[in-house]
Amino acid sequence: MFMTRFIGRTLLAAAKSETHATSAAAAAATSGHNPLEDFFEADRSQDEDKPIVYGRSWKASELRLKSWDDLQKLWYVLLKEKNMLMTQRQMLHAQNFRFPNPERLPKVRKSMCRIKHVLTERAIEEADSRRCAEMKRMINAL
Repeated sequence: MFMTRFIGRTLLAAAKSETHATSAAAAAATSGHNPLEDFFEADRSQDEDKPIVYGRSWKASELRLKSWDDLQKLWYVLLKEKNMLMTQRQMLHAQNFRFPNPERLPKVRKSMCRIKHVLTERAIEEADSRRCAEMKRMINAL
């Protein structure tokens, strides 16, 4: 766990030094937020003794209670989490380190599949065929 944080910080430091090369990246650096930081997990705990417990995947019954907008927002949060996990896994694999908590990625993927399933159910139940086709196009674009 220490090595993953060290490597992540090293890559972030390298990414921060590269951001000053272009004007767009320099504008991002002046705002205090480097967009590359989204691809690395933030330090959540300094205690190495306590294992970090991550949540479960979303159930379809829970997702059915949410609105269309909430499901879209949740989709993009999960997409961001998936990208962060895959970046971290690839970075560690390239340096021959073990990916911590590999069970997180299937939970995220399962939740994303369930969101698509719930949205597809709603599209099928739609009485207006034009709106149904539009909803299906939006779902397939996810």
